[in-house]
Order: sequence, then structure tokens, then C-alpha cells
Amino acid sequence: MNAPGWRRNPSAPSVNPALLEQLRGLAVSLLSDNMARVSGAVGLQPYHRGGAMAGTAVTVRTRPGDNLAIHRAFDFCRPGDVLVIDGGGELTQALLGDIMASYAQSIGVAGLVVDGAIRDVAELRTRDFPVYARGVTHRGPYKNGPGEVNVPVTVGGMVVHPGDIVVGDEDGVLAIAPGDAEQVIAGAKRQFDKEAAALRSIVEGKFDRGWIDEQERRMMGG
Repeated sequence: MNAPGWRRNPSAPSVNPALLEQLRGLAVSLLSDNMARVSGAVGLQPYHRGGAMAGTAVTVRTRPGDNLAIHRAFDFCRPGDVLVIDGGGELTQALLGDIMASYAQSIGVAGLVVDGAIRDVAELRTRDFPVYARGVTHRGPYKNGPGEVNVPVTVGGMVVHPGDIVVGDEDGVLAIAPGDAEQVIAGAKRQFDKEAAALRSIVEGKFDRGWIDEQERRMMGG
């Protein structure tokens, strides 16, 4: 189906599972810091019990408040994929709830990222299955369309392309182009070591704050 507003494109190649495992072991904040601190979704919150998420993006752009395209998108998801849903940030109708999240988990989806509303959060918060959304409402969705699968989308101001790596933890959600992943991982690992050293210096009473004077002088033109 290729009519405008109803496109269904094949899913991009899956990311190497070993690479995803490395990303699950690194904090999103460390990864974000190594992407110039300007990347990542803003305004989405985790609604699950906890745990890290990493997977290949399958994307959906749907009419706000309508989830027909989301139901179809499950046919494009493989185990380990993250379903990324651009609902335009609309909060008046929930795009999914416990039933759809449970189905996604049952087919091996690694997580759901929704720029829109969800419901059944009491149930979702008892589980480790990753669900991120902009907000909550009890009002259910329509099922009329239109909507497109595997097209570029925007969630929380972050552009996500089909096949991007989508990672998440309690701090939020970040998309990484597969070609950038190795460089971002290497930088995040170096920063982890640097921050671990800083934490040790605090315990030892040796934390260096001397850089603040120099930075203030530089910022004031001194």
C-alpha cells in the first residue's frame, strides 16, 4: 500500500544484537553527552517499572488519537525492535494501553515509544516492559486511519528514521544512527571511567573544583 498517508514500507535491517547489548549497559545520559548534548526526545516519560531498552526502530506516524496504523505496524516488528509512534503529541485520546503493550511484549518487541497519550498505567507500571509516552488519559483511540509505517517520524522533537537504534532508561529516550553507534559507545565508555574517577575523588575528599574559577574568567572575557 503506497497511497499518501497510508504507506507501509519494509522494516530496515536489524541492528547487531551484540551492539544493542553494549548500549543497554550504558546510561542514556552518557550516550547523549557524546552526541553534543542536543539529541534525544524531550517530554516523554517512562511508564514501566524500570530497566534499560535498546532496539531497532520500526516507526509509525499516525493521525493523533487514532491507532489503526499502530495495529498494522506490529506486522512489521521483529523480536528486538522498538516501535516508535509519532502521534503528534496529542493527549486527548490514548493510542494504546495494557492490551497492546502486552501483545507487543508477546511478539518480542523491545519497547514502545509514544509521542502521545497512553492508558492503563497502573498495570504498565508493574512490569519491566519499556513504555515511554508523553502523557496519560482514560479516553480510548479511534481506528480509522490514516497512518504510515516505516517513514521518518518525530517524537519529543527527536527525528527517528526506520532502522535507527533507540535506547532508553529512567532518564529518557535517545535515537542513534547505526553508523554513529561505535563512536558514541566509545565516548560513553571513556566518560563512564572519568565520572567513576570523580565519584572516587569525592569519597576521598579530593574532588577538584578548580576549573570553576578558570571557566568564570573565560566566560567574563578575562
